[in-house]
Amino acid sequence: MVKDKRYILAIDVGTSLIRSSISNTAYTVKSVSSEKLKLLYPKKGYVEIDPEYLWNATLSVTKNAISDSNINKNKIVGMGISTQRASFITWRKDTGVPFHNFITWKDLRADDIVKAWDKSVTVNFLKFFSYCLYLTTRNQRYLAGSKLRISNLLVTFRLLWAIKNIPELKKCLEKNNVMFGTIETWLIYKFTKGKTYVTDISNASATGLYDPFLLQWNTLCCLIFDIPMKILPKVVNCDYDFGFVDKEILGTTIPINCVMSDQSASLFGSCCFHYGNVKLTMGTGSFLNVNTGCKAYGSHSEVYPLVAWKMNDGDTIFMQETSSNDTGSLIEWIINTELIKNAPESSEIAESAQGNNGVYFIPAFSGFWLPINDPNATSGFIGVTPTSTKCHLVRAVLESIVFQIYLMVNVMIKERVGKFKKIRVDGGVSKNDFILSSLASILDMEIERTISTEMSVQGVTYVAGIKAGLWTKEYLSKLPQDKTFTPDLKKRQYFKKEFETWMRAVERFTKWN
Repeated sequence: MVKDKRYILAIDVGTSLIRSSISNTAYTVKSVSSEKLKLLYPKKGYVEIDPEYLWNATLSVTKNAISDSNINKNKIVGMGISTQRASFITWRKDTGVPFHNFITWKDLRADDIVKAWDKSVTVNFLKFFSYCLYLTTRNQRYLAGSKLRISNLLVTFRLLWAIKNIPELKKCLEKNNVMFGTIETWLIYKFTKGKTYVTDISNASATGLYDPFLLQWNTLCCLIFDIPMKILPKVVNCDYDFGFVDKEILGTTIPINCVMSDQSASLFGSCCFHYGNVKLTMGTGSFLNVNTGCKAYGSHSEVYPLVAWKMNDGDTIFMQETSSNDTGSLIEWIINTELIKNAPESSEIAESAQGNNGVYFIPAFSGFWLPINDPNATSGFIGVTPTSTKCHLVRAVLESIVFQIYLMVNVMIKERVGKFKKIRVDGGVSKNDFILSSLASILDMEIERTISTEMSVQGVTYVAGIKAGLWTKEYLSKLPQDKTFTPDLKKRQYFKKEFETWMRAVERFTKWN
């Protein structure tokens, strides 16, 4: 690989952090700047982001990364953007002024709308009719339709709430004066000073308004839920020519040549380029993604297909995903409750316990997703006795993370009818050796930790660099990993037994509210 003085700028807007980095042609990270993302909670169930704050914070970390790198910013040949999915905003077409804050993917304000639609005759008939069509045709699209999940995670119902409850938005819709976008659309629009109004295919597919089988906005969905399609942006490839950062913003014109959703970027950054490759991101929550190649698969378990990426010179690559809301949030909780002082020591404390002494923790701060599917489950310890120590409590919390991920992996194995060879793991919690070694044992497979734990940034850096001609996928595949954890038979026997008891404990905490 020829060494030269060209660089890639990457931006990642996650759920808890905004990050920017500069990398050179040898993929050496020259600088990183980050800022904690401030979420707003104006009412119970509301989770928002101020759009102007988001823009200014993104600018701040980007300018700091460029400044700290001590490079000639005119040598930045590409920029990649990775964002959290399904957090959206609407704004006036004529002035660019937002109607409201970003309504994030964690927001529950549309819960009544979600519940009403979930019980509706329309939705249930659609599911039934889709399943009948699937039995007749075996078309995967109809199988996916039969398992349509009505959820607060989807943009659809939060957008319905906004249209119904924000008078100015409703009024401007009648005058065709509304633009809609998730975070990446807003950032592109701002960086190009309104010249580019698009969304990339990986972010579009996570809204609930996009048909991954037909690769277009879902006209039937928009018709049923009364979403005006005229407000939806153009959907483009992940390495589309998104235009240039206006010179007045960063002092130079930088081509924006990659935009991806965070989990798609993480899958690409983990070099999971081929069918059957698997990655697990362990951040605030856990996201397990499987590359399903050039085909979108329906599901018997409500695992809806998503577009991983589509590049200008290749096929559309799909993925399936299962997730859990509570992973890093559990580590943060045991720090806040002073069970541990910092995240690294949790691994040492758990190892020192040499067993949980019959103590189990149920991690349902946000309820349970697949395969338990109980939003009303609660959290807590069970099995605590006078002989229980802090070490046992900490170990129980970490084991609960392992057991949740074990459930997620089994859902995906069932969907794909086959075992994975290995899983590549990234994210802040992947630094925990106890969790990764335990996963390797209970899953009976290799767990490979990536050198960089921030794979979403790495993913858009990779794609932007490929687009700029700095490297190839083949070159990236040869980059070393950090550490591989292998199964231990004795630990496997222990965890399989403890998992069965943990599942009995879970039953005590479900249907709580």
